[in-house]
Amino acid sequence: MTLDDVWPLFGITLATPRLVLRPVRDEDLPHVVEAIASGLHDPARTPFAAPWADAPADELPLNTARWIWQQRSGTSPEKWTVAFGIWTHDGALLGVQDVAAKNFPALRTVETGSWLRQSEQGQGVGTEMRVAVLLWAFDHLGAEVAMTSAYEWNAASLGVSRRLGYAPNGEGRHSPRPGVVERELRFRLAREDFKRPDWQLTVSGAEAAAAFLGVPSKGAKDDGGRLPAEGDL
Repeated sequence: MTLDDVWPLFGITLATPRLVLRPVRDEDLPHVVEAIASGLHDPARTPFAAPWADAPADELPLNTARWIWQQRSGTSPEKWTVAFGIWTHDGALLGVQDVAAKNFPALRTVETGSWLRQSEQGQGVGTEMRVAVLLWAFDHLGAEVAMTSAYEWNAASLGVSRRLGYAPNGEGRHSPRPGVVERELRFRLAREDFKRPDWQLTVSGAEAAAAFLGVPSKGAKDDGGRLPAEGDL
């Protein structure tokens, strides 16, 4: 028996033309912490609901490990979050892409969020990694809807959502830092509206991961389409 047999999510890998996505393992944590410490955004404002990346350098390792472990320990068919590490094909960690769901077997809805090294932003990496998890969710888990959101000033993230076919789905207000109120724009993507890439996603371990999350694997499908223009974070 291997660790992948014990925790089948560790067996899933998504490969795009430039990236490899796989769930973060414990041995990846130092790389994740280093990527966060390298800088994710302008210090003047945070794109996150809570300013977790503002933590002092000596607190980041434990905070990061706790968050990853909490997501794993809470995994069930009723509620789950898969944190995919984003790697180049030569092994450099660029960021993390989350896919989360509640009562997925009934609702068939996922929500995505991500972060990316500031040095890698503006090169289309954010687009490619979100496309990868959407292809996995729609074609291998049978998702019908994907949700996301971003603050109104986050043009890069909003641009990715619009290019991929998301439709506006209301708004909210958050206070990520004391005295700061941000307007959050929410988006919804129906499976049939997804603007698919012109490349193929290579997936391994999809059936075991789907079964572990409480849904039967749907099998990969190729619906064609074109990859949206670059410009995500």
